[in-house]
Amino acid sequence: MSDHSKNSLTVLGLGDMGSALIRSWLAVGCTVTAWSRSARPAPEGTIVAATAADAVTANSLVVVCLLDDASVRATLDGIDLTGRDIVNLTTSTPAEARALSDWIAARGGRFVDGGIMAVPSMIGVADSGAYVFYSGSTELHETHAETLAIPAAVTYVGADPGFAALYDIALLSGMWGMFAGAAHAFALIAPEDISPVDFAPLLVGYQQAMAGYAYGTAAQLASGDYTEGVESNLAMMVTTNDTLLRTAAEQGVSPELLTPFMDLMRRRVAEGGGNESNTGVVDLLRR
Repeated sequence: MSDHSKNSLTVLGLGDMGSALIRSWLAVGCTVTAWSRSARPAPEGTIVAATAADAVTANSLVVVCLLDDASVRATLDGIDLTGRDIVNLTTSTPAEARALSDWIAARGGRFVDGGIMAVPSMIGVADSGAYVFYSGSTELHETHAETLAIPAAVTYVGADPGFAALYDIALLSGMWGMFAGAAHAFALIAPEDISPVDFAPLLVGYQQAMAGYAYGTAAQLASGDYTEGVESNLAMMVTTNDTLLRTAAEQGVSPELLTPFMDLMRRRVAEGGGNESNTGVVDLLRR
């Protein structure tokens, strides 16, 4: 096991995620200086700085975990960042991350952006599945890779500082689609004598079985042939959608979580994509 007792870093932000990150570093012997915008207690063993400037001055590695991009800029504005390595774990857009990278560089610092694919309870827990996307300065990442890997596994996705946010938001967007489908499914069974607890494992199992479709979509996008390996074509799926909508009407359930996607499917068929899979919907979204 590595000895982290000499590792020292600063964390700006004592929210649930910031505190979880701090606890993970403290647990392996790191020295952590922290600052919070609000009067929140720090994990035991943390060195609490009076100001953000004091916290930044304390260490070369500065991890930022705040509310949004505006709060990051407001916190760091006016602070000399010369020689500082700023790791931003605040949720942002790709464009915000790229602009912040330039903003940090103009103030003398190096920058890496991160997207945390975990909730606070998963941080620092072995085999929890938690990981963090990182992108930006390759030199910063290589310098601090061992320290950054303590709270969660590290997935470095390139020198473009916007990529970590893009990967993060793309996966979260996929998650919301899954949640929407689950909400509609539970609404359909709600009026009946069907236990949602008993139904849940069936829903999870089916969603897991269907999740692999993404590999086929990826292959078709890469090849440009949207008919490759198609078993149930888009025209057939659009016909089946009518049954889904009639069932929703019978059960007294609004179809509003489904109809936007179904409308795109119909448009693709109308444009001649009936023999394709639903991969062509990706092209419609990009217009």
